[in-house]
Amino acid sequence: MIIGAIVTLAFFKIKQPLIIGYLFAGMLLGPLSPLWSWLIPPVGIPDVMKGVGILTDLSALNLFSEIGVILLLFVIGIEFPYAKIKSIGKMAIGVGTVGLFMTLGVIFYAATVLGLNSMDSLFIAAALSISSTAVIVKILEEMGRIKRESTILVLGILIVEDIIAVILISSLQSIALVGTVSIESVLIVIIVAIGMIAGTFTLGTRLITPLIDRVAATEHREILLLSVLGVCFGYALLANLVGLSVAIGAFLAGVLVAESKSSEVSKLLASPIKDMFVAIFFISVGALMDVSQLQNYIILAIALIAIAIGMKFGGNIIGSIIFRQKRGKAIRSAFTLAAPRGEFSIVIIKTGVDIGAVSTFLFPLIGVISIVTAFITPFMVRASDKVIPIFEKKNV
Repeated sequence: MIIGAIVTLAFFKIKQPLIIGYLFAGMLLGPLSPLWSWLIPPVGIPDVMKGVGILTDLSALNLFSEIGVILLLFVIGIEFPYAKIKSIGKMAIGVGTVGLFMTLGVIFYAATVLGLNSMDSLFIAAALSISSTAVIVKILEEMGRIKRESTILVLGILIVEDIIAVILISSLQSIALVGTVSIESVLIVIIVAIGMIAGTFTLGTRLITPLIDRVAATEHREILLLSVLGVCFGYALLANLVGLSVAIGAFLAGVLVAESKSSEVSKLLASPIKDMFVAIFFISVGALMDVSQLQNYIILAIALIAIAIGMKFGGNIIGSIIFRQKRGKAIRSAFTLAAPRGEFSIVIIKTGVDIGAVSTFLFPLIGVISIVTAFITPFMVRASDKVIPIFEKKNV
């Protein structure tokens, strides 16, 4: 926290997003940083989750960072009551699916051309086809854009991608271990996701939302905070138990709180706790970056970043055209979703490394890509502000 505060203050002074400061702080503190290998000689060969330095056990740190993702998505969910989400449901499913699978297909082909074997190419393509929910939401929040109309579409697409990511992880494990994709497991994930979302908007709004209002009626803020956090973590746990991501559960919990009369108070109470754990999340992502090996795969990383950003942008634009999205909203959402890769990308590659399906160098490679794309994202979001007026003038 001390290093994070100092570094983020420096980045604030030079008018850069705080998220970049968090990532840089993680790079300074992490066990994979060359700084510590120079000062403290490593004992043995560190694996991908351990090393030397101040933050020596990333598996423990990742527990806190996961809490950060849960709280971040919960607080953001409070901004989006059911009526807002309902308006973009079909559009998000269509645009998100088209953009993701177009990106996956092209990156798989490009990775094989760049010399990766078929299994490495498949896992890296899956990892780079999914945008980082945590990075995008944090940057939009920092830039004061979280309540914009285009943000509703972006969040909808991110939820769709998170569901597809869960399916991809299960499918990739099956391909690596058995050689085939289990259609049954894919269908189960889709049915469970639909069931949980439908249950939230039917039973959840009738049972949980009134209970939150009853607790709020006591006018005791400490009890209200415990109650809404209970809903948040309870829903995240439920999502995890049924095989979905905790981010989906936390977001849906936020939507339930958004339907209550005390949504603004709940958001104010939960936000400081969220800010602390979100900082830990992004510092831990920065700590995963193995800068010392950067020279070994810098050209491959640059090529994959360029292809991933270009295809994600193009795929979302094509999806928006197919589903007749407004031009300005389509361009803004495509710019926002194009760059960042993060939590699910790291999870997919780590899954492949853990089961011995892919080369171990993919883990530091995805770390580099995650950091670089997080740096690029704020500039991509700002670029949309300059590009949209040009297209609007042409349209006139």
